Amino acid sequence: MASYPLIVGPPASLRKPLKVPDRLLLGPGPSNIAPRIMAAGNLPMIGHMHDEMYQIMDEIKDGIRYAFQTHNQLTMVISGSGHAAMEAALFNVVEPGESVLVGVNGLWGQRIAEIAERMGAKVHQMVKAPGEYYTLKDVEKGLTQHKPVLLFLTHGESTSGIMQPLDGYGDLCHKHNCLLLVDSVASLGGAPIYMDKQGIDILYSGSQKALNSPPGTAPISFSERARNKFLNRKTKPVSFYFDLKNLANFWGCDNSPRMYHHTTPVIGLMGLRESLAILAEEGLEESWRKHREVTNYLYERLQKLGLQLFVKEIPFLTMNAVPSG
Repeated sequence: MASYPLIVGPPASLRKPLKVPDRLLLGPGPSNIAPRIMAAGNLPMIGHMHDEMYQIMDEIKDGIRYAFQTHNQLTMVISGSGHAAMEAALFNVVEPGESVLVGVNGLWGQRIAEIAERMGAKVHQMVKAPGEYYTLKDVEKGLTQHKPVLLFLTHGESTSGIMQPLDGYGDLCHKHNCLLLVDSVASLGGAPIYMDKQGIDILYSGSQKALNSPPGTAPISFSERARNKFLNRKTKPVSFYFDLKNLANFWGCDNSPRMYHHTTPVIGLMGLRESLAILAEEGLEESWRKHREVTNYLYERLQKLGLQLFVKEIPFLTMNAVPSG
């Protein structure tokens, strides 16, 4: 084997101790991590296919079903941020040439529209000004006109501060033979959401916001309708990494022996497990109440400082109007 002299030396920047400031994080995410979740990061490393890891994965699925309020068997975690779950949802239930209806009232609708366009879908955007949400009448008009296979709505639009109502939207979609995909990255744990009762077909979230876990893991769940749409595809999903058949097997959702698919973020999943455990111990309703109470206090104090709220009805995110000048 040939041997060559090194042309890149050890970086001086890595020869210094790592320093990270201790900050109170007040942006829309990531959020500060609870000590119990931090402690999970110090647990021993285990293999991603060890029985103990499979047990942790099963407990995570239980926690997601509780947080999402769903009985869906096809419930798992995508290795990656909420963006990864966003792509996994689209790649598995939409095929090239199919029509997709996207609510665009902030960045996340824009992202979904671009991803769907890149994979060859026919994208129809319902555009609203930041701070506005979609009514059932808005949605029915779009469903009737474009006949999409999928409607996308953001529950908590963190770039414009709006919370989208969800009651009745699933039933309306199903009436038009359309699936409902909802982004709950910013809202999960901070505001009520009921996947099964609200007829949501695909729901995904992220670990780093109201769940207070490190970024890098994204809970997702598929209804039986969404599963059937996937099973009746005419083409393979454009992504191997996000192929639902492989992911469902690896996460123990198909009642078959688990086969290797990819190396999961073991430590990140341990942190997510602990954040879901904290949520279960506290209780969803108490978590929702706590977020609403703290938000109301913050609203009151901000207004006493002379700041006006851009949107007033979102219990997990606060948007201020920028003062003149």
